[in-house]
Amino acid sequence: MKKTRICELLGIKYPIIQGGMSLIASAELAAAVSNAGGLGIISPNGSEPDWGKVAENLRSQIRKGKSLTDKPFGVNFPIHVLGQDRSLLDIAIEEGVPVVTTGAGSPALHTSYLQEHGVRVLHLVASVKHAKGAEKSGVDAVIAEGYESGGINGPDELTTFVLVPQVVDAVSIPVIAAGGICDARGLVAALALGAEGVQMGTVFITTNECIADQDYKDAIVAANDTATIITGRGSLPIRGLKSELITQGQRTAEADIAPRQMICGAVAGMINEIVSAGDVVRNIVQGYDRIVAGL
Repeated sequence: MKKTRICELLGIKYPIIQGGMSLIASAELAAAVSNAGGLGIISPNGSEPDWGKVAENLRSQIRKGKSLTDKPFGVNFPIHVLGQDRSLLDIAIEEGVPVVTTGAGSPALHTSYLQEHGVRVLHLVASVKHAKGAEKSGVDAVIAEGYESGGINGPDELTTFVLVPQVVDAVSIPVIAAGGICDARGLVAALALGAEGVQMGTVFITTNECIADQDYKDAIVAANDTATIITGRGSLPIRGLKSELITQGQRTAEADIAPRQMICGAVAGMINEIVSAGDVVRNIVQGYDRIVAGL
């Protein structure tokens, strides 16, 4: 397995990062990914739907993560949720979290503050313009996420295969590819495009350690190549599994769909079983050399 700047930057064995998936990005999943050599990510509201308890939950989840692994893991903070408030960032700093991933807002707002406290900052972007802005703001690396990804997407519908090489050409900091990646083939392709690591979300939903409901996992495993759909084009584009509710929503209003949508990426059709998070990482590592040797 090739070592990249991302491995050195984050202190991890393999350039594989788990996405920060809101309610289901809990300590158990993050620790399992980190123990396997990647970088696990905890969400402030992982396992806690009540946002009023998020501060207490975040501290608890970080401490649980530290009890389950001695390897680095990070926390994901959507900037539009934080606003100017740094209280949650302070909890991560106090608890010694070494890495933070950010997105959905300007990285200029909190990057310097985090770095002053020794925290590495990775910022998610969906265009070259935003990648350049993130680099100017001083982030340590950018996560270039294509439109194949699950959850909230950028409005320009740039695919990972198109976005990543353009971002790589535009910035000097490391680039992490995200969107449509779930196996060794995806990692090799991402590195060929110039990325120095990958971020994956959907494939980690279908793991034993993920706290997602079993029917959610089963629906992803049963999905085929056309099983996902984008809702909210023109306002808040979100990719998830098709359903009767979603189909109706395309013809009527979409405002209340997102809370009931099974969020996942277009890569769902490539996921055929529920395994451990460690096996996801190990299968990628084992497949990498075989694929590279066959090129």
